[in-house]
Amino acid sequence: MSSVSLLSAHSYHRPLLKTSLEQLLEPLGGINSFVKPGQRVLLKPNLLTGSRPTKECVTRREMVYCVAQLVKEAGGTPFLGDSPAFGSARGVALANGYGEIIEELGLEVVEFQGKRYSHDSDNFNHLRLSKEAMDADVVINLPKVKSHVQLTLTLGVKNLFGCVPGKMKAWWHMEAGKDANLFGEMLVETAKAIAPNLTIIDGIIGHQGNGPSNGEPRELGILGASADVFALDCAMIELLKVSPSSIPTYAAQKRLGLTSNLADIEFPLCHPTELQINDWQLPKQQMPIDFGLPRVIRSTFKHLYIRLLREPLKIT
Repeated sequence: MSSVSLLSAHSYHRPLLKTSLEQLLEPLGGINSFVKPGQRVLLKPNLLTGSRPTKECVTRREMVYCVAQLVKEAGGTPFLGDSPAFGSARGVALANGYGEIIEELGLEVVEFQGKRYSHDSDNFNHLRLSKEAMDADVVINLPKVKSHVQLTLTLGVKNLFGCVPGKMKAWWHMEAGKDANLFGEMLVETAKAIAPNLTIIDGIIGHQGNGPSNGEPRELGILGASADVFALDCAMIELLKVSPSSIPTYAAQKRLGLTSNLADIEFPLCHPTELQINDWQLPKQQMPIDFGLPRVIRSTFKHLYIRLLREPLKIT
C-alpha cells in the first residue's frame, strides 16, 4: 500500500518550513530513507518562467533551500535541474530569487538540454529523457500545486515533464497533443521512467485559475510527500475536489493500472478530506495541447526531431 504524508503548513520562513518538512517526512522514514551519504541528488522544482516572479507559478526557493539542507544533512550532494518552457533553468531560477540560495548552498544548476536517454514503452518508442536526470542517484521531485489551461491540474506527474529536453517537449506537444488521452499517457510514461524516489509538493501557496502562469496565487496551507508520485497526485486531486475525469494524467494512470483510488493509499498524518479545499479555481479557458501549430511549423519540428533521434543513448 502506498503511503502519502499530508499536513497543514502556512509559512515559508525557513526554520518553520524545515520543521514542517521534517514532520512531513517522518512517517516515510525521514530524509535518510531516501538519501544516503555520497549520493548525487537531483532537486527537480517547477521552474516554468521568470516573467511572473510574484505570482507563485514556480516552486518557492525556500522549499528548495530547506530540502537541499536536509539532503546535505543526510550526506548527499544536491543539484538543481530543469528544462523550463521559457528560458534557461539558471535564468528562471535567478529571476525567481534563487540566486542567494544557489550561492549559499553551492548548488549546481544543470540545464536539461544535453545528452539524452532513449526510453521505450508499449506506446512510446522514442521517449527522450535528460541524461543528467537519469544519471542522478536520487530524484526528489518538487512540484507546485497549480491549475493548468491544457491539463486542468499540474502536480507531481506533470512536473517530471521538465526532465524531457526542451526541443523534445515541443515535439510531444505537437505529436501527442492532438489527443489529450495520449498526451496524458506520455506524461505518465515519463514519470514512470524517471521514477522519482520522493515527491514533495509545494501547496503552501498554490496558483489557481488560468495556470500554469496566467492565474493568481492562492493560499492553501498544504504540504504533501510520497515515494509514489501517482498516489500523491491522487490525494491532491481529492483534496482540491477536482473531477478526476477532467485530468488527463489521472485518467492515464488509471488506465495503466497505477495507484488511482484513495482506498489504495495509507495516510499516516492527515487524510485529504481533513484538508479539503472547497473553492479551488480551475481555468476559465482551455487551450489545445498541441497549440494548433501551422503545418509549416509542424514540418520544421518533424525534421528537427528526426535529426535529434540519431544515435540516442539507449537504456534498458
